[in-house]
Amino acid sequence: MNDWNVSYRRSLHELLTLLSGQWTVAVIATLAVGERSYTELLDEVNKAEEQQGWTSHAKPLSSKVLSSHLRRLEANALIERRAEGTRFNKVWYRLSADGQELLSMLRPLASWSAQRHVIAALDETTPSS
Repeated sequence: MNDWNVSYRRSLHELLTLLSGQWTVAVIATLAVGERSYTELLDEVNKAEEQQGWTSHAKPLSSKVLSSHLRRLEANALIERRAEGTRFNKVWYRLSADGQELLSMLRPLASWSAQRHVIAALDETTPSS
């Protein structure tokens, strides 16, 4: 196996590990529209899931799970955290430059996935000869 295959596989594994986590993509997608406070982020992720009929997740995103995902995304430099210096420390999150770049690369993958679903649905409705 040549070095290119090894580094490609390693990079692909690192990317998939980075995106792992039940709510990671939902958080990134919600932050794609702009900076959100912690509470807004939690509410918007759950609202989007509810509008989809909870097809992606069986139950709402909890505060504990969101905090864990945000810490991991921040540690990997995909999001930036900003705390206001108020007594109650309102916290805001936004995609970093790396997070925005990753999101732009995920969009073609999402389109590819959507096309596969359309093709599969057409295959199911087309009578066989």
